[in-house]
Amino acid sequence: MSDDIRSALGLRPVINVSGTMTSLGASIVVPEAIAAISAILPQFVEVNDLQRKASAIIARLTGGEAGFVTASCSAGISLAVAATITGNDLLAIEKLPDVSTDKNEVLVQMGHVVSYGAPVDQAIRIAGGKVVFVGQATSTHRYHMENAITDRTAAAVFVVSHHVVDYGLLNLIEFVEIAHAKDVPVIVDAASEYDLRIFLEQGADIAIYSGHKFLGGPTSGIVAGQKELVRHAFLQNMGIGRGMKAGKESIAGVMAALEAWETRDHEGVRERETSYLQLWKQALDGRPGVTALIEPDPTNNPLERMRVIVAPQEAHITAWDLSDALARGNPPIIVRDHEVEHRYFYLDPCNLHPGQEKVVAQRLAEELDKARASNEIIATPLENRSRHRFDAALRWPD
Repeated sequence: MSDDIRSALGLRPVINVSGTMTSLGASIVVPEAIAAISAILPQFVEVNDLQRKASAIIARLTGGEAGFVTASCSAGISLAVAATITGNDLLAIEKLPDVSTDKNEVLVQMGHVVSYGAPVDQAIRIAGGKVVFVGQATSTHRYHMENAITDRTAAAVFVVSHHVVDYGLLNLIEFVEIAHAKDVPVIVDAASEYDLRIFLEQGADIAIYSGHKFLGGPTSGIVAGQKELVRHAFLQNMGIGRGMKAGKESIAGVMAALEAWETRDHEGVRERETSYLQLWKQALDGRPGVTALIEPDPTNNPLERMRVIVAPQEAHITAWDLSDALARGNPPIIVRDHEVEHRYFYLDPCNLHPGQEKVVAQRLAEELDKARASNEIIATPLENRSRHRFDAALRWPD
């Protein structure tokens, strides 16, 4: 009998080459975190004291003065923004998202207004923040931000993500310089980032990380940074943060995942993932209409992914139809296809169990062979994808 719980639950045994995606369960939780979660689940603890213990570990690994665990990075953004609006005023904390101060404006570069499954600006508005967009989608200059700061500005949010516009915007060092010149705190959304120290080192007042992506902990967010501001964010657990709370298992799991991060063989992980990429490249090289390129991570994480470019006239299938065919097949292979309209998708090697890399290579070959054997090019109109993108969600739970 298979020990894969997905079979018992009637779930598809998907293989994830999309990356650390929340919609797929984010990542493979490390054994140390699983052990810590199992150990604490039967026990009662004083949660705030457990968070105090987590704060010491978070501070050590991030270089911040303090930190705590919350439900997600999205929650962390809301709590950090709320902290800049309410301070330690407990009544103001209870009243959010209604605010009794004009100092609730939050600056975000227009090119950083992305969706991670929900809009970045919504996480700010939930906290009572009034979003002020700075610059244009592909162009933010110093004067844009300098003139956006007023006596109503509570904070400035900087997003680090492969989704943001990666040119023409202010980098973090300049963003911090401009904000701090007028005593505006900077909050960095670094959800999927590998480097736990660089953003605070570059001057951010708070950096927010995922506990369940590269770290391999349970679903969670980590808020780290300047002690007073982190304290004020932590106090939001008496207000809007109540619905974003982290349980004892999440806090203990994140603590264990952070400590495991310190001793992880990062070079060994990179070597293994590189071997997967090479295997896939060998499987795809020479196939008509398919180009496989190994590319670095766009936010400078120490990893690479494979871009699979598909020319439908030669491959007899479009990139989006190949992506869909892989997802429908047995086993289902879920690729990173958020830019598929440009005729490519990505394969991410960071979330595979041993042997799954070979299954991915086999499935790619199967679908490409099937397409080449077709007399006609498999080319579903791209508009159909857009038209039906949310059908399943709108039908849920049916």
